[in-house]
Amino acid sequence: MSLGSPLRIRWLGRVPYREALAVQQALFDHGRQQHLLLLEHDHVFTYGRHADLDNNLRCNPADVGADFVAVKRGGDITYHGPGQLVGYPILSLPNVKGSLEHVRAVEDLLIDTLAELGLDEAGRLPEYPGVWVDAAGKNPRKIAAIGVRLARGRTMHGFALNITTDMAFMRQHIVACGIADLPVTSLAEEGIEATMQQVVDIVARLATQRWGGPAAERQDVVWQQRPDDLSPFSRGDGPGAAITLGPPRSRGRLEQAGVTAGLSIESRKPEWLRPKVRLGPEVMQLKKTIRELDLVTVCEDAGCPNLSDCWADGTATFMVLGERCTRACGFCLVDTRKPLEPAADEPERIAEAIERLGLDHAVLTMVARDDLDDGGMTHVAACVTAIRALCPNSRVETLISDARGSLASLQHLFDVRPDVLNHNLETVARLQRAMRPSAGYARSLSVLAHAKAAGLITKSSVMVGVGETDAELVGALADLAEIGCDIVTIGQYLRPTSHHLPIARWVEPHEFERWKQIGEAFGIGHVEASPLTRSSYHAKHAAEQVMPVSMVS
Repeated sequence: MSLGSPLRIRWLGRVPYREALAVQQALFDHGRQQHLLLLEHDHVFTYGRHADLDNNLRCNPADVGADFVAVKRGGDITYHGPGQLVGYPILSLPNVKGSLEHVRAVEDLLIDTLAELGLDEAGRLPEYPGVWVDAAGKNPRKIAAIGVRLARGRTMHGFALNITTDMAFMRQHIVACGIADLPVTSLAEEGIEATMQQVVDIVARLATQRWGGPAAERQDVVWQQRPDDLSPFSRGDGPGAAITLGPPRSRGRLEQAGVTAGLSIESRKPEWLRPKVRLGPEVMQLKKTIRELDLVTVCEDAGCPNLSDCWADGTATFMVLGERCTRACGFCLVDTRKPLEPAADEPERIAEAIERLGLDHAVLTMVARDDLDDGGMTHVAACVTAIRALCPNSRVETLISDARGSLASLQHLFDVRPDVLNHNLETVARLQRAMRPSAGYARSLSVLAHAKAAGLITKSSVMVGVGETDAELVGALADLAEIGCDIVTIGQYLRPTSHHLPIARWVEPHEFERWKQIGEAFGIGHVEASPLTRSSYHAKHAAEQVMPVSMVS
């Protein structure tokens, strides 16, 4: 059944369940397009509204290294984990007759997938949803679970297909789906050798035929990711030696993502990438204030090309939690040595600077602080509170890290309600590992989704010229729009040093204007796009475009 619009398929890799749930909930709540999220989860037990946990949960989930999450779907308790393909179709169905019809469509998709893999005897049992091996025989075995939600004609949740799954989690720790008298199985146990990528490719193709309308748009994160790609902090190893990205590793990550060439660092910038330098009294006053209060701006530390332009306009982006980051992103100039303890008086010093400068829209950004239990969110929240106390008429925008996906950590900041919550996607799905190996595409979408669910104005940014295709960028804009992101900035990547990722191409100004039009047509409230645009460029103007009139002074 074609749904009349392209199906946006995303292979997201290994994603914690709660992060994926936030993304699909946002797509369900705000989206208008058709989506299929494909991924694996870390060990987790989930249970629906009518689950019988007294009889069907046989362990303490924490004791077996599993998360435990209640979800708004049908079905009893089930398990997700490595070696299991999980799919979430988030679709708008026409002429809806009920969830049963959708369940049958998902079952058909999986039955046909298994047939292509050589498992011809897969089918249905009349009394139970899901897909079964030897369904018409004497020994039916469940190979795929299905649990869906359908409301207002839109679907969420989906299926879990066992490929090389550790079946002990389903046999020893739970009564899978509440069915005690019938066993579970996997492709591996049925003698079918298949990789996750092979199965994903089949599911994606068959889903396109059923739900894709005129076409499908697919993006994958890089399939292989190694622990040594991460910074020491992000691996959980704690502080280590100074992190040096270096050309060999960065080139290897790019090559794995299909990018094999780039411009020389000596390559002359085109005229449209030459910022105008303005050194008037406003610039000198801001510089003087920053030095007197011993503060750090991302404008200086990240080598922003708009420094003099923004400072002349009386705006600056303050970098809190110090000037050393615990991550080593392939595009960033910020220092990656062991960070210092957060300065307890920093919130008050930043508030004083904003008061002295008379800023009515203050922007705070932060380094990643994986060394702190809450990722630094309590400190950022304290900065917002201090600014509000001293400068009650100033709006506050925060540009934050992902806090390792922890909603509890993010909530510290959400509770003080910054006027704009900015978290950068940075690039398309395929290039995430090359550009920021300690982060992730799904995780960044989940941070924005959580912020949107908290009722905040959300903002994100994407760099171009690293090797992404036009279709990939348009797809990323669609993803941001569909989770309800209010503001997006798009700018040219500029290589800080020879140790950073190369520039694939110089993007011409007319392309930025086109992407602005596409993003806003998708439903993003404001898109700021130009070669020299950065996350905080024209931040005040962008915020005013999406704020209620009552909030705009």
